[in-house]
Amino acid sequence: MRKAFSVFILPLIIISISSSLAYSWSDQTHLAIAKASGYDRWYYAVGADMLKIKAGDIEKYNHFFNNFEDVDVTPDMVLKQADKYDDARDTEGHIYGALIATIRNYKEAIHADGYSANYHLGLFSHYVGDLSQPLHNILYDDFNKQHHRINDGTVDTEIMDNINRIKENMVPVNLRKDKFEYDLANEIARIANNARLLGHKLKKENRDMTREEAYKQLGKSASLLHSVLKHLGKIN
Repeated sequence: MRKAFSVFILPLIIISISSSLAYSWSDQTHLAIAKASGYDRWYYAVGADMLKIKAGDIEKYNHFFNNFEDVDVTPDMVLKQADKYDDARDTEGHIYGALIATIRNYKEAIHADGYSANYHLGLFSHYVGDLSQPLHNILYDDFNKQHHRINDGTVDTEIMDNINRIKENMVPVNLRKDKFEYDLANEIARIANNARLLGHKLKKENRDMTREEAYKQLGKSASLLHSVLKHLGKIN
């Protein structure tokens, strides 16, 4: 009986623990962000979550920053995190660096194989969505665990019919050609800190996001994705 417990129950416990940080906005919400941004391959926006099935920890830690010390996110921190992309050992998570790394990978691949380069951009389109989710930017504590899934799906049932509500919350983002990566890192840090503060507000008030708050966050992600696509010549 004890051996049977080890064989059958312990793997389930391990799976449960390893997937506990794997949440993100719902598929519909990720797709809606990409559509609102003008991304013609908007359907790629769910690819990063699909990768978790086979890549496990290698992919999982690209989706959040478990801000253990509750520090302000800076552009330098964002750039340094890029070296941790796909690092399964970095349990704190490195979503900010994943955003930088995927764009670097895209720019490298576009010269060698233009088609596969789009997969890197598809990963970026997913991570930039996760970036605005407040609970992806604060400590994964009891409050986060209890409220994460419901906040991922705040506008899940209506979002595909309300993409204009995301567009209404979009703003211009200036990414200079000669300072692109630094400007990108600065904008990532700005959105991360905004989301982190909202996450703390939700925790302090012991509540979930309102729909209005969710659409404002989604507008931030779509704005940055739109500007990156424009920089890369994907849209006018």
